[in-house]
Amino acid sequence: MPIPTKPPHLHTQACTTAMRSVRDALDLLGGKWKLPIILALLGGPKRFKQLQRDVLGITAKMLSKELKELEMNGLLVRSVQADATPVAVTYTLQSYGDTLFPVIEALHDWGLQHRNRIMHPQVPAVEKTAVFEQVVAA
Repeated sequence: MPIPTKPPHLHTQACTTAMRSVRDALDLLGGKWKLPIILALLGGPKRFKQLQRDVLGITAKMLSKELKELEMNGLLVRSVQADATPVAVTYTLQSYGDTLFPVIEALHDWGLQHRNRIMHPQVPAVEKTAVFEQVVAA
């Protein structure tokens, strides 16, 4: 997938609005754990322990905190089945959470491109340094 060109120049107000909406998204989804939790829930409802196994390295305390924030923001729903023994708590991505799929897919595509660029650079490092020095001197 080719990298799209830059968007047209934004006026100051439009730029401020764009930055605000990106900041809002980053505030909600930023950090190490939220996107991996959402990815784990794309496959369907999961119980707490299953999520903890699927999201490698997350502690129970951190998972609990992140799940509460995602629930508070309407991305997932927590269901308690009190009639089960032991009590069963499942987490399910809500339809609003499903709207993140294109964003996650775009991040995935960009991440693959970035990894490929870093692992297989097209321009030798010596040429990169020379180009950088020319830009800085200008």
